[in-house]
Amino acid sequence: MKKLETRCIHPVELEEDSKGAVTAPVFLSAAYDYQDAAELRYPGFYSTYNQQRVGKIMAQLEQGNWGMPFSSGMAAISTAILSFAGQHDHIIFCRDLYGGTFRLAEEELPKRGISCSYAAHSPEQFKALLQPNTKVIYIETPANPLLSIVPLKEIAALAKAHGAITIVDNTFASPINQLPLLHGIDISVHSGTKYLGGHNDLPFGVLISASEAHKARIHATAKLYGGSLSPYECYLVERSLKTLALRVQRQNENAFKLAEYLSAQPLTRQVYYPGLPSHPGYAIACEQMTGFGGMLSFELDIPAEKIPAFLKALRIISPALSLGGVESLICAPAVTSHRGLTPAQRQELGIKDNLLRLSVGIENVDDLITDIDTAISKAMH
Repeated sequence: MKKLETRCIHPVELEEDSKGAVTAPVFLSAAYDYQDAAELRYPGFYSTYNQQRVGKIMAQLEQGNWGMPFSSGMAAISTAILSFAGQHDHIIFCRDLYGGTFRLAEEELPKRGISCSYAAHSPEQFKALLQPNTKVIYIETPANPLLSIVPLKEIAALAKAHGAITIVDNTFASPINQLPLLHGIDISVHSGTKYLGGHNDLPFGVLISASEAHKARIHATAKLYGGSLSPYECYLVERSLKTLALRVQRQNENAFKLAEYLSAQPLTRQVYYPGLPSHPGYAIACEQMTGFGGMLSFELDIPAEKIPAFLKALRIISPALSLGGVESLICAPAVTSHRGLTPAQRQELGIKDNLLRLSVGIENVDDLITDIDTAISKAMH
């Protein structure tokens, strides 16, 4: 098999009708001649040349058998879940969830007669919540915002023994740092808007599976709920994926250096990064990840009311609500992603008012360190 960096640039062969181009052509047509088995080549929804290419590319990168692009990460997540859970079924989610996934679980799934439970990080906690009607186990690892780590192999084995489907949100890790399907997970989903797109300008989602048996079921759900990604956006996805390995490797390096630096600073109370031995999930991360990612969170030992002044003083790192792009972004989860929770709920999850989540970009790491130092100094005066 080709090395990872090469697979990002040359993931799948171009078809004969590319006419010698080194990049994939864009076919904007939504209608195809159904004669001569053409309908088998492009069988309806999610079926154009460019959509199929994105699915094949992601399957290559995650070492699955097939993939499917969507117009958003939530479209991919909701399609994956609703393909395997219905009325009277039960789902176990990990406790640390992306806000959109949590709202889907709390607000939408009950309307469909689906009940939900929430486990922390250990397989024992998931096992304790299993019910006879548990059909799906859904986890994020690393999870938002404390970079919690869930053991993939143990969860996959637990689910298979129970006859349940496993879905993993692999957004924070990306295929460069983690390959859930190789650990027995059934479906890997991404908010491609983040690391896969990498430039904070291309909303999309994708799911990948190693099982052909799941394909027809997911296709059927996708057709009913929509979420198709246009051919031109698929072309932009393919273009972004060519630099994925380079971008993520630089983000890994920068995040590790920043995590070490922040850990040594007197005004940093706590740093959450799975690449640090002090992180509670460090040992598991070392087993199932090849890199520790570009995301970290940290608590500043300054009054919470000074956090806005710190954020306003930043000049390189931007206070913004996405992640995974080439630009470094920062947010305070207590007033952004988790603002809908009560103070008690945030406290239970370990989300304090002075917690900051940092998506590390590809800038010079010394410039990022200087930016943080200067902002802390200004906020304290």
